[in-house]
Amino acid sequence: MTGRSVDLDPRTHAVRRDIADIRLAEYVFAPHYAVPMIRPVARTALLRSGRDEASDTMVDLKPGDSFEVLEIAGVSAWGVARPSGLVGYVEAAALDLSTTDAT
Repeated sequence: MTGRSVDLDPRTHAVRRDIADIRLAEYVFAPHYAVPMIRPVARTALLRSGRDEASDTMVDLKPGDSFEVLEIAGVSAWGVARPSGLVGYVEAAALDLSTTDAT
C-alpha cells in the first residue's frame, strides 16, 4: 500500500480493524489480510451484521449460494455473500467447509 488508507463501507468491503480482504490491501492498512475461501452455502442461513443472533439480518442465504470466507471464529464465519456483495457473519455450520476453492 502506498499513501494513506481510504474509508470503505464495511457493509460492502470486507475490512475490520483487525483483518481485511487481501483484495483491499492497496486501499487500507490492516494487521492481517485474508485470502477468500469460496464455499457453498449448504443450508438456508442468515447473513448478519454482527456475530450474535441479535444482530441485524442483511440477507437470506440459500443452498448453493457462494460465501467468500475470510475468517472462522467459534461458530461464525465472516466474509462476503455472493451475489449480493454484502459483508457479514453467517453460522459456519451452514457452509460446506469440506470443498476446495472454485475460483
